[in-house]
Amino acid sequence: MASDVRGTQLKRKLVDTGSDSDNETEKSTKSMRTKSDGPRLCPYLDTINRQFLDFDFEKLCSVSLSRINVYACLVCGKYFQGRGTNTHAYTHSVAESHHVFLNLHTLKFYCLPDNYEIVDSSLDDIKYVLNPTFDKLQISQLDKSDKQSRAIDGSMYSPGIVGMNNIKANDYCNVILQALSHVTPLRDFFLRESNYSHVRRPPGDSSYLLVQRFGELMRKLWNPRNFKAHVSPHEMLQAVVLWSKKRFQFTEQGDPVDFLSWFLNALHLALNGTKKRDSSIIYKTFLGHMRIYTRKIPPLELEESQRSELLNTVEYGETVTESPFLYLTCDLPPPPLFKDQFTENIIPQVNLYTLLNKFNAVTEKEYKTYKENFMKRFEITELPPYLILYIKRFTRNTFFVEKNPTIVNFPVKNVDFGDILTPEVKAKHPYTTYDLVANIVHDGEPGQGTYRVHILHRATGQWYELQDLHVTQILPQMITLTEAYIQVYELKKETHMENGDNKNKKII
Repeated sequence: MASDVRGTQLKRKLVDTGSDSDNETEKSTKSMRTKSDGPRLCPYLDTINRQFLDFDFEKLCSVSLSRINVYACLVCGKYFQGRGTNTHAYTHSVAESHHVFLNLHTLKFYCLPDNYEIVDSSLDDIKYVLNPTFDKLQISQLDKSDKQSRAIDGSMYSPGIVGMNNIKANDYCNVILQALSHVTPLRDFFLRESNYSHVRRPPGDSSYLLVQRFGELMRKLWNPRNFKAHVSPHEMLQAVVLWSKKRFQFTEQGDPVDFLSWFLNALHLALNGTKKRDSSIIYKTFLGHMRIYTRKIPPLELEESQRSELLNTVEYGETVTESPFLYLTCDLPPPPLFKDQFTENIIPQVNLYTLLNKFNAVTEKEYKTYKENFMKRFEITELPPYLILYIKRFTRNTFFVEKNPTIVNFPVKNVDFGDILTPEVKAKHPYTTYDLVANIVHDGEPGQGTYRVHILHRATGQWYELQDLHVTQILPQMITLTEAYIQVYELKKETHMENGDNKNKKII
């Protein structure tokens, strides 16, 4: 008899501590139905504090650290597990008199400790902040609408132009994520989860988490109904740390170029991308092609006759390789070694087109390895819809990393890359003019310092400077005076639209 009683008590305890009554036993479900035949309104809705709600962080219980059946308290914003008797959410509701909770997975609202579902249209804004969604019509208007949104605190912001929290030292990631969020085809792809929800990965492969988190971050950046005028990339960066095996972290400074290269390739592979251009949105948007001409240089200690003989051999002949690229590396000229009293305050400058001559198929540059030296020249054979330039400012020698402060003079509009193409290649490219859409800048000493990014808001034509949480307007003339590090250019195309017998050109 005693054992039966203990068995009954144990069974009741297991039911009561169930973490989610959506999955509880039949007994619990029946008891709920006796209390209420269905969802109903709640008298505690006025206790919700929207200014405390922040869904940018990892969805785990603040007590047990479990990710299973997590509920957000809509009064204080904390996360707790379960809602059955003796669960952390239940205990919190009784102890603090906080009654309204949201299931972060099912997006259903509940009142605790009474444990009934709440249905009220006034809560739709909370669900939208947790999981923003976009349809095709909304996406098509993003670059046309100049309408601003109002946050809970009354501040105004433009969707897409919002600050991003710097958790500790992740500004090098923030600038890349901000820049990519303004690459139109990439943004439009990730704003609709249906574009990549069908992608399947092998068991144990967590790379798809990177895709999901990037999509979530993109939707939050462009959410017109955010409660705050900034977004935290916490969950996105946790996926980065996991999938990069701690190569990139948000607790120590990194190089945005390294992160950009890894991130684009990781997204491409996670989307089941192959070597084909159309295999992923990453390659469709950024992939270009070039030819690399390489020839070995005979050792300088040899006599001239010996060097001449070697140049005629197959080993020292010029070889040609086809190479795809996601970005182009531009080399800055070395800064002057010595400065006199008149030029010590003069910052060296160089024109962008001078840097681009590296890819005109004619200019040769020497590259040194441990044992051999090579001469290389580069010929661009295919330009991508979005062209990324990496301006190499940092060089590493035996003792330290040195930064080149040379200013690059560049226009923000109508940069013609056709000037560096050979006539044969140019004939295959009807459009070769690009506009700048993002400009990443490094300030400070090498290995330290900070990063900021300049973003073009297409709807208004206004440029903004984003540095973590700070968002300010900036004149295009000021952008060209900065120490540009990474730039993203968008190809301009002309389409002929027929209207009867008239043909109008429209720049898109």
